[in-house]
Amino acid sequence: MQALVHLTKHLLLTTSVALALGSAAFAPVVRAQTSPLPLPASISLYQALGSDSGISHVVDDLLLLSVNDARISASFKETNMKRLARLLKQQICQISDGPCTYSGDAMGLVHEKMGITSTQFNALAEDLQIAMEKNQIPASAQWKLIARLAPMKRQMVLKDGLEK
Repeated sequence: MQALVHLTKHLLLTTSVALALGSAAFAPVVRAQTSPLPLPASISLYQALGSDSGISHVVDDLLLLSVNDARISASFKETNMKRLARLLKQQICQISDGPCTYSGDAMGLVHEKMGITSTQFNALAEDLQIAMEKNQIPASAQWKLIARLAPMKRQMVLKDGLEK
């Protein structure tokens, strides 16, 4: 029974991630489901993610998943993973209203020559979801973070693999 509850939660969040990232095919499923309870006003997204420590664990798990994910591992072959981890932690901290400042370059500039496809972007988003679940981030915080990250897709992904 516990496995069924976990699977249901995973499917709801996966379809929500897909919808947030622009996959209209999942829209009817997500609209039929109820959203998780919103975060209490007294808790910021940064706090719900576990502050610096929680974000650090999520990013570390995300990168471990990503370098072992056959769909996207090639994208990380020549990447300085320590630098990437530091910048992702800064970025998630800042976007979640934490006390950090992202010190990296603009997303478009960083990703313009990488040829990232929607499929690859979505694979990374799925790995992020798995990392957040592993670290017991509340579903409402996961949804909120994904919603804040989703607009970056336009800056990072090549349409149909050909153009931005």
